[in-house]
Amino acid sequence: MAVKSRQAEHVQDTRAALLQAARELFAAKGYAGTGTEEIVARARVTRGALYHHFRDKADLFRAVMQAVAADLARRLIAQQLARDGEGAAGAWDQLREGFQAFLDACTGSDFQRIVLIDGPAVLGHGAWTDLVEQHGLGLLRTWLRRAIDDGQIDPLPPDPLARLLAALLGEASLYIAQAPHPAAARRDAGATIDRILSGLRPAPEAE
Repeated sequence: MAVKSRQAEHVQDTRAALLQAARELFAAKGYAGTGTEEIVARARVTRGALYHHFRDKADLFRAVMQAVAADLARRLIAQQLARDGEGAAGAWDQLREGFQAFLDACTGSDFQRIVLIDGPAVLGHGAWTDLVEQHGLGLLRTWLRRAIDDGQIDPLPPDPLARLLAALLGEASLYIAQAPHPAAARRDAGATIDRILSGLRPAPEAE
């Protein structure tokens, strides 16, 4: 049993080393600029180990893209849980802050290079749709339902609303990632999305 346990740990460690090495190189040099020989050298494993865990470089890239997206989702959830613990933000504030935090990740990060720029080019737009389904829609629905229950936004159907807002965020993220001046694009996209979100607020009651 001990031998099998050590073998399983070695397999997991090898996969983790490949993912970390590939993530660093894809973020720094892009998918096209990174060779498998560089990845195995940085991970300190053999090429055989690479092809034991992944079919090819694209398969490894897909796994890295999934890991980067999952890390961002966990970070956003942790931020909102911390805000809940402080009792400082209602559902409306969490929704707005979550959108802005996501846009922040679209500039100067491995999320920008791996998920937004190289991801659609290497794996097609469907890969982005899959990530939204896995990591984004559930969190967005939770924020929306809480805001609706608190009376902070109009009682619209949360499922289509979540999908439409996710599409809005997706377009904003691609706009930022591909812009010649990402910082300015981030500022403009953030202000625009905040204005659109304000349209979900209930109309003030007439006196």
